[in-house]
Amino acid sequence: MKLRKLTAVLCALCLTLAGLAGCAGKPSEGGDQKGGDTIIALITMDSIDQHWITLNEGAQKAAKELGVNVQFMSPNTKDDAQQIECVNNAVSAGAKAIIVAANGPDAISSALKEAQSKGVKIVYVDSPANVEAEATFSTDNKAAGKTAGEEMKKALEAKGVTSGKIGIINVNAATDSCVMREEGFRSAFEGSGFELLETQYGEGDAAKSQSIAENYITQGVAGIFGCNEGSTTGAGNAIKATGKADIIGVGFDKSDAILGLIGDGFLLATMAQNPDVMGYEGVKAAVKAINGESLGGKVTDTGVSVLAKEGGSAPSGGSTASQEWKIALITMDSIDQHWVTLNEGAQAKAKELGVTVTFMSPNTKDDAQQIECVNNAVAGGYNAIMVAANGPDAISSALKEAQSKGVKIVYVDSPANVEAEATFSTDNKAAGKTAGEEMKKALEAKGVTSGKIGIINVNAATDSCVMREEGFRSAFEGSGFELLETQYGEGDAAKSQSIAENYITQGVAGIFGCNEGSTTGAGNAIKATGKADIIGVGFDKSDAILGLIDDGFLLATMAQNPDVMGSSGVEACVKALEGTSLGGAVTDTGVSVLTK
Repeated sequence: MKLRKLTAVLCALCLTLAGLAGCAGKPSEGGDQKGGDTIIALITMDSIDQHWITLNEGAQKAAKELGVNVQFMSPNTKDDAQQIECVNNAVSAGAKAIIVAANGPDAISSALKEAQSKGVKIVYVDSPANVEAEATFSTDNKAAGKTAGEEMKKALEAKGVTSGKIGIINVNAATDSCVMREEGFRSAFEGSGFELLETQYGEGDAAKSQSIAENYITQGVAGIFGCNEGSTTGAGNAIKATGKADIIGVGFDKSDAILGLIGDGFLLATMAQNPDVMGYEGVKAAVKAINGESLGGKVTDTGVSVLAKEGGSAPSGGSTASQEWKIALITMDSIDQHWVTLNEGAQAKAKELGVTVTFMSPNTKDDAQQIECVNNAVAGGYNAIMVAANGPDAISSALKEAQSKGVKIVYVDSPANVEAEATFSTDNKAAGKTAGEEMKKALEAKGVTSGKIGIINVNAATDSCVMREEGFRSAFEGSGFELLETQYGEGDAAKSQSIAENYITQGVAGIFGCNEGSTTGAGNAIKATGKADIIGVGFDKSDAILGLIDDGFLLATMAQNPDVMGSSGVEACVKALEGTSLGGAVTDTGVSVLTK
């Protein structure tokens, strides 16, 4: 019966969509149309731009892995009415979730609210609407736009040009992602001698954008910025038509046409997003939401790379570095599985880019030993240091000394109070709040609405763990629970177990561990009681923690993505060493709630 019902639904979908001129509704190429009963609709701004095609490829990869059916049902052109129609058709077809890149923040909102009222989960990719969603996966467009402006400004100044007119081609005045890119781009020129002209809109169409760019060229502009794939292609084609490359063109997105224009010298650079990551993570989030997991509306920055001729900016997409840079990886210790996994991600990226990463972390969490590791890296001639700081201050002088000698600093997991090229970490406060909500929900499900809760942290200085605790405590504000004074176990499982056992003698209803060792200790203490009536929630993923969850002695753990931190950290080091300004950007590498 289930198969017949599914077949009927899919047939109805195909018949309905086939009659529509705008909303394509065709099965995704490469998609497994027998991928399961769960239908997820993917609705982007159009179905033509290479950006959306690549996003769909990432979505289909996740769909195949997770056994769900992702239908790419986007309009052929950017049109609010057609996109709304696609949303309505997805609901009619029984989609459990809609992954959407909204044309604008408002036009599609009513349709999305109607979908939510019928139980459909909403996940945003690339560009959100003004409706709360389960999660959003997009580029930090304002920061990326500023980087684009800095690239243009740098290139103009290298030519001795410090004033002049600059044209901007945007899609429209409503698409949030492109509006933010323009805002960031303009901010890069504040206080300079350049005049940024009034923005012109080409609706993302390459031909219209080329006409706009040609008009800018007649006004004697020094540079042109395109806010998306069509705008950038149009700008590059207009510059190419002049037969000379003295106008600096910078844009967004990656396509064969754009890369060709960069290769021929008619565009300086493009900000290449990661649409495949958006699509892949969007499907994963949709499945989690369908399965009842709370994602908290979190916004994840999926990153951007600067692509220029001859690797003039950072390597991307598997390109090797210009030389075998030496990078030191210094974490809090070298034992916790979290750091071992982070190193694995770093080594994989190092191999891909042709650089050397040396894992030179202390055996235990100790400020003096971590400072010594930094000094050894500098003495050893390392070009960059990736570091997870024990605390914000202790290591600062050593890092400043390293910077004074030209060493690039990138943070992974936990920063110090020294400006760095970039930071890759979990949004620890948000993840801590999620941990608190998971515990509170489990206690209330047992009919427990008051009682004592113990917290085991590493120390009072480690920024990441302090933020986790702060988020956890915020989840219980206004409740009947009493959160006891925090105890510190230095991330050691045995010390943390002793602390947890003391909490248990005080009759706590729950215990929260702020890192791997704290969580393992809490779980072991609950296990030693022989009963699982105390709710244990923690952080990080290890075999020991997963075993305690499976045995029922821990409810859940907040699993970070240390491999992503390591991989992204190495890539950022190479970019910084090859001359790309990363602007100190902080990237949230995400978290998942793991339960039995």
